[in-house]
Parts: sequence; structure tokens; C-alpha cells
Amino acid sequence: MRILLIEDEALLGEAVATHLRKWHAVDWMQRLDDGAEAIENVAYDLMLLDLNLPDGRGIDLLRSLRQSGKGLPVIVITAHDQVGDRIEGLNSGADDYVVKPFDLGELAARISALQRRSTAMPSPRLKVGELEIETGNRKIWRDGEEIPLTAREWALVDCFVHRLGTIVSKSKLEEALFEFGSEIESNAVEVYISRLRKKLGSDVILTLRGLGYRMER
Repeated sequence: MRILLIEDEALLGEAVATHLRKWHAVDWMQRLDDGAEAIENVAYDLMLLDLNLPDGRGIDLLRSLRQSGKGLPVIVITAHDQVGDRIEGLNSGADDYVVKPFDLGELAARISALQRRSTAMPSPRLKVGELEIETGNRKIWRDGEEIPLTAREWALVDCFVHRLGTIVSKSKLEEALFEFGSEIESNAVEVYISRLRKKLGSDVILTLRGLGYRMER
């Protein structure tokens, strides 16, 4: 999952980015214009948006996003705890709202819940062949035995389970794995797919040459 974080508070931004990078690729921007440019260049799965930024109001970016027809899921993060501010954010197109200070674990849970809603996957636990996958707690079992995954291995599984039965391109998988500034080896996706097949089973992820990969329902 590729997340865009727009937050100008250095300590908070670093804490949120570090916590979420255990499972997701996170691009952290501290200015509104940098965030707007990033949205134009990357197909994000979710945005965390502060309302007060050095170069403008996050609510204006949110409104512009919705007016252009983009359905990118957005969680507003702000120090404003007034009912009117929350109503304005939700009416402008926010999908959820958290008030500073907030618990990082709760934020991660809200992200997982919003991801399930936006991909029409209501249950946090699903069965895929011989696998059982719990997206909320990021756990996976095969024949009742839990299988440990690295952060990037889970990032790929997460990308697949929210697109079961559909082809996922190599470029989309790269976006799920790596943030801005990361050096990407040309065969990085293939390496991680190979690792997953060894752990989960060789038949779990199919290769469609020239198109991408697919996890069957």
C-alpha cells in the first residue's frame, strides 16, 4: 500500500512515517504544493492530510481533489478539535478524521478499516486457497501454521488481497514496495514474488507475462 503523508510537524511526521513503514510505502511531504505534485505523479492508495500547512490549507487540496473526481481515500489529521472543523473536513470529502495527539496503533487500524471499505472487502480476515489472511493484524496462516513475513513481503500480500482475482502490474507492486528516493533494482519485484512463493506456496501468485501478477480467489 502506498501512502502519502502531508504533515509539517517534524516530530509527528517522522513518528507516523516510521510506524507505517513497518507495513507500507510512505512518502512524507511537509508542504502542500509538494503533496499536490506527488498526487499527480503517483497512484496513491491513501492520503493522510494535515489541515494547517506552511503554504496553505489542507482542506483546499482536499476540495480540489474531490472536484477533479479523484476518489483517493483521505484521513484528515489536525490539532483542531472543534465540531465545526470536523464537519467541514468530512463535508469536503474526507473519509475519516483523527485529532492530534493520536495513538499510532489506532491510526494504523483506521487505515486498515478505510482500505477495506474502499476496496469492498468488509471482512478483515479472508481465506485464499489454503491461506488464511488477517489484514487488520497483518497475519497469515497456511494449514493453521502462522507464516512470518517481512514488511515488504507483507506490502505485496496486502496489495494482492485488496485486488483478488485481478491483474496487478509490476509498476503498481513497485509503488507498494518503495517510497520516493528509494533505489529500485530492476528485478526487485521478481525477487519478492519468489520469496512469497517459497513461503506461501508456488501456486498462490500467478505470473501473466507482459501484464503482471495475480492472486486467485
